[in-house]
Amino acid sequence: MRELIDKLAAEHDLTDEEWKQLIEGEYDRSLLYAKADEIRRQKYGTDVYIRGLIEISSYCRNDCLYCGIRRSNSHAQRYRLSKEQILECCQTGYELGFRTYVMQGGEDTFFTTEYVTELVSEIKKRYPDCSVTLSLGEREKADYQAWYDAGADRYLLRHETADRLHYEKLHPAELSYDHRIQCLYDLKEIGYQVGCGFMVESPCQTVENLIADMRFLRKFQPHMVGIGPFIPHHDTPFRDKPQGSLEKTLTMVALIRLTLPQALIPSTTALGTIHPQGRELGLKAGANVVMPNLSPVSVRKQYSLYDNKICTGDEAAECIACMKRRVASAGYQIVVDRGDWRGSS
Repeated sequence: MRELIDKLAAEHDLTDEEWKQLIEGEYDRSLLYAKADEIRRQKYGTDVYIRGLIEISSYCRNDCLYCGIRRSNSHAQRYRLSKEQILECCQTGYELGFRTYVMQGGEDTFFTTEYVTELVSEIKKRYPDCSVTLSLGEREKADYQAWYDAGADRYLLRHETADRLHYEKLHPAELSYDHRIQCLYDLKEIGYQVGCGFMVESPCQTVENLIADMRFLRKFQPHMVGIGPFIPHHDTPFRDKPQGSLEKTLTMVALIRLTLPQALIPSTTALGTIHPQGRELGLKAGANVVMPNLSPVSVRKQYSLYDNKICTGDEAAECIACMKRRVASAGYQIVVDRGDWRGSS
């Protein structure tokens, strides 16, 4: 299996049968994680970049079957942060050493093109040395262009799955696989650093689906890839589906690092939710980004995408202090840096 791992590290692609062996075969996963860590150290050293996550709204017009803030969940607690609250989060984050802000939310029509444009412009005016990342779902190309022109640097939009039939099993009929993929290509064409990603062991997912994801990543060449285990939410149709595993998620993190050596890969909150050392293990498997929460503590529990989410009661300063200790314990260091993609080679 070591030869196969080395082949992927050198060629960044495999045959279907070889992918299957690395994704679900029986072998010592520590060989895979060690190679992924070696590659990330070649590209980024021991640096870990922090992104200040600001969850701006728990309203969403969509009804995705896996998501706790889906439109039809009448038990979801809804909120929207005001511009003043968002800017306060940015100020707190700046003082704590954050140089990237990630504004994430449900697809909330309250946040119009103009509203977000003004917000991005104000953040960039106040913090010109910082990067602004948006994660606000599917919009039209003109919206993305307006936000980019206002100063937004990056955009995160998980593709969720690169298999059309699997996509249709996870989403309601009104959502289009083609539109989701088109949004990603629009973002890249405009000039954003673009992030996509998927859930590991989501309902109905097969090894063939995961191979399709890897081939999509290879073709699309995103700057960032965010993945995490599927975790069910009790108020969704998938409430009784099994949770994604730590091993499979770490395997996919490592495989992504070997396929896209320059990628920015978060070690996600979801990993930390399913295992006490999940985020540290993610870093050791090739991840190089963490995203502490800058949202006001008063709303964190309301942004409930899945059950048992961690860090919902911590102040931002507590989050970053804890994160620094955890990252150091894993053998890496958090740096004060925008943490931009390093380019291709």
